[in-house]
Amino acid sequence: MNALAGLVERLRASRGFHHKSDISQVLARLPASADLANVAIGDDCAAIPDGDGFLLFAIEGLVSDFVRTMPWFAGYSGVMVNVSDIYAMGGRPLAVVDALWSGNTEDAGAVLAGMAAASAAYGVPIVGGHSNVRSDGAQLAVAILGRARKLLTSFDARPGDALVMAVDLRGRFEEPYPFWNASVGAPEGRARADFELLPALAEDGLCDAAKDISMAGALGTALMLLECSKAGARIDLDALPRPADVDFERWLTAFPSFGFVLSVRPDHVDEVLARFSSRSLASAVIGEVDASCDVVVTRGAESALLWNLSEEPFICAR
Repeated sequence: MNALAGLVERLRASRGFHHKSDISQVLARLPASADLANVAIGDDCAAIPDGDGFLLFAIEGLVSDFVRTMPWFAGYSGVMVNVSDIYAMGGRPLAVVDALWSGNTEDAGAVLAGMAAASAAYGVPIVGGHSNVRSDGAQLAVAILGRARKLLTSFDARPGDALVMAVDLRGRFEEPYPFWNASVGAPEGRARADFELLPALAEDGLCDAAKDISMAGALGTALMLLECSKAGARIDLDALPRPADVDFERWLTAFPSFGFVLSVRPDHVDEVLARFSSRSLASAVIGEVDASCDVVVTRGAESALLWNLSEEPFICAR
């Protein structure tokens, strides 16, 4: 087995990949989505047609060990990742609600303080929720409402598109977790203004398909996007934007506070990259979408099959 094949095996066995592949077991037990929804299950948000746009709904749950050990940052993240989901769909967030379980008011207060800080950083009000401070465990879920004029979806990547990764490298890992934090401590207004690039790309007709980088890292996120679009790709790992002083394999599993994989028509690539650059965000073409169901990764002279989506669904979006 060459080095790249070994790396692929470790990624496939990672916690982030397993969290996403578990979705298939959930979807198999759900009824077909209602005609009300504009996009199929598998996207970052539910999208409901509403006048000249779409209402966007999303929810994120935080793993209990994270809430216990880093309550403030868990609260911050609960808002931040929902905001990212809305922007990934080409929308803008309107409001969030939360459901919080904690063993005492002190721990709950730390979570709520983190949520309040993220609410201020992203300009998104917390308008209600549910709380229990006499629970035997720590749990947090945050739901969000947003609105889009024009959608970015996971279902519109086309063969011939460039796969683009955009990420804010001005951060650090929140040890010992894979969360790359470029949001907390950023200059006031920067994080929200960076996110505004996404709906602008949609509304200006520069991009149709995008997904925010989640617990499965950049490659797992690309897999979800490609599966939803019934496509494959060849991805050059050497092209991924990354910090100079971070372990390469760890970076592949990173969950960044600002990170997206986009599928961009070739004639729009230069403008899309220029817009990210204008905000001092790193971006690069990392591969090309093709009509196969194979997602192949390369590094140097080596190549390896990451996933065959025709034989093994990732999140069962097909």
